[in-house]
Amino acid sequence: MISETTIKTYDGLSLYARADTVANPRATVVIVHGLAEHLNRYDYLTMRLNAQGYSVYRFDHRGHGRSEGQRCHYERFDDIAKDVDAAVDWAQTDSPAALTFVIGHSMGGYATTMFATQYPGKVNGFILSGAVVRDTIQLMKPALETDAPDLTYVSNSLGDGVCSDPEVCAAYEVDPLVSKEFTLGLMRRLHEGCEYLEQNAKQFVEPALLMHGLNDGLVWYRDSLLNFEQIGSTDKSLRVFSGMMHEIFNEFDKDDAIQTALDWLDAHCA
Repeated sequence: MISETTIKTYDGLSLYARADTVANPRATVVIVHGLAEHLNRYDYLTMRLNAQGYSVYRFDHRGHGRSEGQRCHYERFDDIAKDVDAAVDWAQTDSPAALTFVIGHSMGGYATTMFATQYPGKVNGFILSGAVVRDTIQLMKPALETDAPDLTYVSNSLGDGVCSDPEVCAAYEVDPLVSKEFTLGLMRRLHEGCEYLEQNAKQFVEPALLMHGLNDGLVWYRDSLLNFEQIGSTDKSLRVFSGMMHEIFNEFDKDDAIQTALDWLDAHCA
């Protein structure tokens, strides 16, 4: 069953949300999308999860897709974690008997890691895909080297590094719900948040599967290796996918990546 709704944030914004539920779910999965995109880009992943007995809950980040808020901007580095918390509350209220897991990709992986760090014990585990958890390749450096105001917009030039499948990249470029720019403030908040996550890595204690494309041109795969080594979880797994770029759930061998996630979920629902 498919239903649409809005989630209220702690500061009063309405976030567009969608539930794709199944009867007697094995567990509930909350999907957290990445920078400049929206929840519909996870339709195939949702279909695969539903087919294996998982109910899926998704939302558009504030300032993204069909949600309210300043376009692609954050005032505080942990607002995004508070929004994930609101989405988890919504999913758990709708499916109170089910286990709950969170899948976060890219900036959604940042949001998910921040949520895990600040709200321990709320869910049963996490899957991180190409998560922005460190800034070792200094992706955010240009935003730190200018005195321009936080609300200065810069072009979204991420498309070339998204995926090795040219059809995925072409669809990304023409998608009207993919933001074509984001603020310097957003990049600065991500940088602040990455420093926070590194300093507080031991606070991440839940079961976790970290996944990354070896050829990711946007987020260095070694950032996931560092995060894997540093988080406090004793139940943690890591897989790096040779030949894949940033969006492993959209890559040429996406079914391998998705099956890896499904196998991990199955094991943690046993």
